Amino acid sequence: MSGQGTATAPPDVLTGGETGRRAGPARRRRPRPPTRDSGWWALMLLLPAAAGLAIFEIWPTFQTIYYSFTSWGAFGGHAWSGLENYRTLIADSDVFHAIVNTAIITAITLLAVPLSAIVAALLSLPGMRGVTIYRTLYFLPVVTLPAAVALTWKWLFNGDYGLINWLLSKIGIDGPHWLSDPATAIFAISIVGVWGSIGYNMVIFLSGIRGIPVDYYEAAELDGAGRLAQFFHVTIPLLTPSIFFVTVITVINSLQAFDLIYLMVGQQSPAIERTETLVYLFYQRGFAEHDGGYAAAIGVLLLIATLILTAAQFRLQKRWVHYG
Repeated sequence: MSGQGTATAPPDVLTGGETGRRAGPARRRRPRPPTRDSGWWALMLLLPAAAGLAIFEIWPTFQTIYYSFTSWGAFGGHAWSGLENYRTLIADSDVFHAIVNTAIITAITLLAVPLSAIVAALLSLPGMRGVTIYRTLYFLPVVTLPAAVALTWKWLFNGDYGLINWLLSKIGIDGPHWLSDPATAIFAISIVGVWGSIGYNMVIFLSGIRGIPVDYYEAAELDGAGRLAQFFHVTIPLLTPSIFFVTVITVINSLQAFDLIYLMVGQQSPAIERTETLVYLFYQRGFAEHDGGYAAAIGVLLLIATLILTAAQFRLQKRWVHYG
């Protein structure tokens, strides 16, 4: 019964012979076009963030611009006054002093940018021990309450029993009353601003340095470049996008300086005129003197200054920022 064996499939089907069809690659499914349902889902996910932005950012901005053209009474209420607040703003010497003080604090606080880059570069050196501890210590001011920071530094700068003057006395220097002396108060405030900015900037720079390929450093080392040359000719040029971002953030934060001045200097200090910024003047006119319209005009001035400086930085970054 040789003709009754088990039936087998033709060879060409199993082995892909000449008469069989070879198995080709699996076809990729075409992406489905977006539907109305997916659009509604995207809108629902964006709605909370958009609502928060509109309610707490965009609407108050337009409201402040409107109030800057009004005059306020002592018990609230406002009436349209046109450009009267802006005429007063131009002739107000306190506004001019506040602009100068804000510019000084901003300029000094920008020193935190190169200092942060140096710290980040040192923490990125191979074989560096205790990097996690150093990173935590430098970042600690970022997560500490501003009131705690201000009170701690107020004690350090105290002219009678502060730690800084005590250390200066050990080398024969009679330290000043840092926060009550008009000649030194703004520099003391700026030092605290620099100290508080280093931690956040350092984290950004550490992330940027880790993104630089090691091949660049190896090539520079083969060309005879030392650590310092590698820092200036490899790290800094490739870190310019992070430097630009940090600079923009630092300028914006410095223009809004208020809490350190309010808590460390105080309204009754003889140095308040040399330290009050635009935000402090906004608080003084709006909440202490209840002149909401004039305070709104100061807020609009601060908004315009921030927009101009930010736009100028974006314009100039094309000359020195290297992407890729």
